[in-house]
Amino acid sequence: MTDTSEGARSVGRRTVLVATGTTAAALAVGAAVSTEAPAAAAAPDLQPAAAAAVCTLTEEMTEGPYYLDGALVRADVTEGKAGIALKLALTVVNSACTVIPNALVEIWHCDALGEYSGYVGNNGHNEADDGTFLRGGVLTNSSGVANITTIYPGWYRGRCIHIHVKVHTGITLTSDGSFTGGSTLHTGQLFINESITTAVAAVSPYSTNTVTRTTLAQDSIYDDAGASSGLMTVTGSTSAGYTGTLTLGVSS
Repeated sequence: MTDTSEGARSVGRRTVLVATGTTAAALAVGAAVSTEAPAAAAAPDLQPAAAAAVCTLTEEMTEGPYYLDGALVRADVTEGKAGIALKLALTVVNSACTVIPNALVEIWHCDALGEYSGYVGNNGHNEADDGTFLRGGVLTNSSGVANITTIYPGWYRGRCIHIHVKVHTGITLTSDGSFTGGSTLHTGQLFINESITTAVAAVSPYSTNTVTRTTLAQDSIYDDAGASSGLMTVTGSTSAGYTGTLTLGVSS
């Protein structure tokens, strides 16, 4: 499952904002941090990072070939998939550094064996495919935070471990649990520090993925200017699970 269409980044008018310098640490944006603190992964409602200092512009990134329309609006996208728990707290702010409530933050990524729902078999594994596992989104709360529960992603040929993300506003919820309409303000990818991924890769079921893993340094997307803005701050452990935080600023 070589993600060839992600080798060339699509840069649009919209931008993402990330913190720099000393404000980055306060915002939990920038280089990821690994700790062995089990309590960090158990927080039921992760608090937003302060958004006031989010001011540096960077580029959008391609959605890649594995996007599917009609994602379910839900806070937990795991659907029983095996893997290490990963809780995301993604804060959405606008170009004025004001949080955006009721924005839909949508994610999708492959499972521990590198398979995307809707495309199972592309990484060489035969497993059930309902077209929805590890896909979905949730509306940001009054603090601009989207809390999503998933599993730590696996990997496939040609790409480092990553999570795709879109931010939509003005959507309408539908009776089938999905959404329609609105505007897509951002398309990007989230990344995780290589030291954490190395620890995860040694644990089952990730250890059964025999595809050679592409590292952050080797990845054609992450190498490009601005891609490092998607590097989440991640805390936790392989035994207790992880939490990942990032502030996404979108130009509306």
